[in-house]
Amino acid sequence: MSSWGQQIWSTVQEEFSDLPDAAQVTRVVLRLVIAAVLGGVLGYERESKGRAAGTRTHMLVAIGAALFVLIPHLSKVSDADLTRVLQGLVAGIGFLGAGTIVRGSGQEDVKGLTTAAGIWLTAAIGVAAGLGREATALLATALALFVLHGLPKLIPSLHYNGSPPEDEAKSKK
Repeated sequence: MSSWGQQIWSTVQEEFSDLPDAAQVTRVVLRLVIAAVLGGVLGYERESKGRAAGTRTHMLVAIGAALFVLIPHLSKVSDADLTRVLQGLVAGIGFLGAGTIVRGSGQEDVKGLTTAAGIWLTAAIGVAAGLGREATALLATALALFVLHGLPKLIPSLHYNGSPPEDEAKSKK
């Protein structure tokens, strides 16, 4: 191989050296896949309720949050630097969640708060997965599903936007 070819190949190898072995590849893949799956579960629940931010949005938020903490964590940055990353992530997700909130003409007519909170929580679940706290991420997802899906069944007054679910509304007609 020519000198140029060797330099190019050496440079390509250096650029992909952040995953030096099978253990590191497995760790990164596992954390990102777990974040995607857990985000997808929450997104599917929102999508099945007809909400704007669905499966793909929640998956991307979780993967992005996981990646934002996974990279510095694997690079062994200081805790102070990782804290700054988390601060920026939380603020950025706040803006994304704010985009799902719509205020109508009435003071009580606000929609999208639960979806915005879900996006925020999905980012936190992604952070947990990205930092290798998979069991915590799984527990938080299960709790979120209970709050979104189970709690309104246990306490009928906890319906979306204060209105009855579609099945009850149809049965009253």
